[in-house]
Amino acid sequence: MVEQESDDQLTDILKAASDPTRRTLLTLLAQQGPLRVTDLAAPFEMSLNAISKHIKILEKAGLVCRRTEWREHIIEVQLEPLRRIDQWFGELRSIWSIRLDALDDILTKETANDDNT
Repeated sequence: MVEQESDDQLTDILKAASDPTRRTLLTLLAQQGPLRVTDLAAPFEMSLNAISKHIKILEKAGLVCRRTEWREHIIEVQLEPLRRIDQWFGELRSIWSIRLDALDDILTKETANDDNT
């Protein structure tokens, strides 16, 4: 069951990060640190409500967290979930590395056999 939860989490993270606006929001937060929602919305030609919807999707995926200071909502990037993506890509890289090594072995043997004939 833990495997399914992990897969669901990865799916949520990838879905949330699939949108260009949300990736830009994550980049801004990673570069500049915690920002007010209004500051996050400034570079975009969309309503504050639309930006809030993007932020809620990022929150659901665990990619950002929100805290309230007086009347201001401060958004902060959470990098830990991104490590899950890196881990998944690392697993893919290792699979491809094994496959490429096997292919290299086959090609090396064929070349050696061709040289011997």
